[in-house]
Parts: sequence; C-alpha cells; structure tokens
Amino acid sequence: MKMQYKMLGTMTFLGLMTSLGTAHAQGVIKIGEINSYKAQPAFLEPYKKGMELAVEEINAAGGVNGKKVELIVRDDNANPGDAVRAAEELVSREKVDVLTGSFLSHIGLALTDFAKQKKFFFLAAEPLTDKIVWQNGNRYTYRLRASTYMQVAMLVPDAAAMKKKRWAVVYPNYEYGQSAAASFKKLLKEAQPDVEFVAEQAPPLGKVDSGSVVQALADAKPDAIFNVLFGADLSKFVREGNTRGLFQGREVVSLLTGEPEYLDPLKDETPNGWLVTGYPWYGIQTPEHKAFFLAYHGKYKDYPRLGSVVGYSAIKSLAEGMKKAKSTDTEKMIAAFSGLKVSTPFGPVVYRPEDHQSTMGAYVGRTKNEGGKGVMVDYRYMDGAKFQPSAAELKKLRPAD
Repeated sequence: MKMQYKMLGTMTFLGLMTSLGTAHAQGVIKIGEINSYKAQPAFLEPYKKGMELAVEEINAAGGVNGKKVELIVRDDNANPGDAVRAAEELVSREKVDVLTGSFLSHIGLALTDFAKQKKFFFLAAEPLTDKIVWQNGNRYTYRLRASTYMQVAMLVPDAAAMKKKRWAVVYPNYEYGQSAAASFKKLLKEAQPDVEFVAEQAPPLGKVDSGSVVQALADAKPDAIFNVLFGADLSKFVREGNTRGLFQGREVVSLLTGEPEYLDPLKDETPNGWLVTGYPWYGIQTPEHKAFFLAYHGKYKDYPRLGSVVGYSAIKSLAEGMKKAKSTDTEKMIAAFSGLKVSTPFGPVVYRPEDHQSTMGAYVGRTKNEGGKGVMVDYRYMDGAKFQPSAAELKKLRPAD
C-alpha cells in the first residue's frame, strides 16, 4: 500500500512538473536569432543591444498576446553552412516560434532558402541583397532593411547631377557588393546614358589589398568613384586613398559610409564631401527617434548606431506581426506581415505585400571631418517607399509564391 502511495506521489509530482513545463512553454514566445557576431562586431554588438531593448520594452508592457518574449541568439561564424545548422537547432531543439537575423547577404540567402524548405517564418533584419525579396524571394521570408537597390536608387539622382562621365567602382566580392555595384551601374546608366565605367575593383571581403586597389583606380583616371567597401576594408581604403591623393578633385559616392559603425573609426582620416547613406543620430529630431535615443542611452549610456535601430525595429516588427496574427503560427504570420505597419525610430514602415520588403528608408548626406571626427551634414531622410520597383516590375523580378 505504501508502495502504491509512493508511486502515486511520484506520478503526481511528474505530472505537475510536466504541466508546469507546458505552462512555461505556453507562456513564452521564443525568437531565434542568427548572426555573424564574431565576424562583424562593429554593427552587430549595437544591433544586439537594440534587440534586447525592444524585448525589455515589450515584456514590460505585458508581452505579446499575454506571453513574454525570449530571445535565443546563435553565431553563424560568417558561414552559410553554420547558419543553416544553427537554424535547424533553433527550430528542432529550442522550438523557437520564428527566426530572424543575418547580416552578410550570402548568409541571409542561405536562411531564406532554409525558411522556404522548412516552411518556417523568417524576418531577414539586415542583409541587403535584392535577391532576398526578388529572385530568391519566397512566401516565408520578409526583409526589414532598405535593400541595395533602394539605397543605390537614393544616391543615383545626386550622382547623375555631378555630371561625371568616367566612373570607377570598388566593392567587396560577395553577394552584397556584387548586387550594389550592378544596381549602381544600371541605374546611373539609365539616368546618364553617356556614363563610362573605366575601372572595377572587387577585393575579397575582409582582405582588401588597399595599395593595389587604390593604385588600380588611380591609373584609370576616373572622374568619380562609387565605393561599397565597409568596416575594416573601408578604413584601409580611405587611409591608402588619402595617402596617394586618390580622392583629391574627385567625387566619391559611398554606400553605408555615413553609418557610425564605419564613419566613427575613420576619425581624423574622414574624407570631406563624400555622398553617402548613413545614420546621423545626433541630428534627428523626430518624436520617434527622440524616444528611442533616450531609451537606448538610458539603458546603455551610449549613443545608438544604425545596428541598434535595425535590431530594435526587427523585434518590434515581429511583435506587431504576432499581435496582428494573434498567433506565432507560420501561415498566420505570413498573412499578418502582408501590409503590416510598424512604428520604428525612423517613423512608420510598411511591409509590402508584393515583395515582402519593408519601406524603411535611409539618410543621404555628405561626410565632413569635424575636428577630427566624421559626421554627416546636409542630410535628409529618403522614404524607402519612393525607391522601390513598381508591382508590375516586380512580376519580372520575383517568382510567384
């Protein structure tokens, strides 16, 4: 009899623990996030802080659909295979509800394909290649950040107004760089038919031989340069270019260079007058950005970088999608994100039904060396909705879902 009571007690205890475990699982929404933290810390450390701030705010306000949000992060080692293995582990073992993240474009494409194969919702936060929402687009993948096409399209009107005929192009030789260079050549040629591209340098990502690259560009004697290098590659390129006088008397159009992640490290080497996309956090006076800045600075005692805005906006987007869907079910999330409107530090953005691309824009301005520190001046916000292909054009670019 005692044995029966003991067994009954054990079973009751196990049953209670199981129900508590189920209750815990039911009370938490798990967001699985994959990124190249070790390889790209300048952007991704602030990005992670932005995500964590958003999670904190969401949970302080009661969570999503009555559940707390939990962020589970994995490093992809800047390797597409590792990214897919991390996604497998997050979905099968951690039982995450949705996936988000990625920085490098080729990794974003690998996760886009994973989402398609596994029929699992994925919000690509940062990777910029157009293929994520065009050629390789699928019904399971949405993307937050303005694409290479969109950001290049924001720069081209001013580039064409320079009336420079001979252009040189330099970009990192992987998906993002190739995509940006192709978009720039196409759009500038449409705006200025007599333009010539007289030199093209495509060093491997993270391995730029700045001396030979700068010399090759100088030898071509271009009137202007389009640069897509970023991070440590950008710093080496600028240093060598300054030393050899590459930028003197030449216009430079440079993607991403106005982002504090890449502009701040240039310090007193910052070139003057480059036309760039970026994030002048110190001068944005909108109510949405002021609220974000104060919350971020209050938590971290630091100013936000662009990564901070992207990470924060990605988590806020997922939360809004879940609220609209009243669920984390993949099919309901897909439907909810179609036309979803989200408030971000850059103002409201909408996820377009046609290509799953958000309308988040970017700031365009000029670089200035201000007392040994790089800043953006004469900047203006470019609404991403104005720099996207039409629905008719998208039919040629994106496969039917």
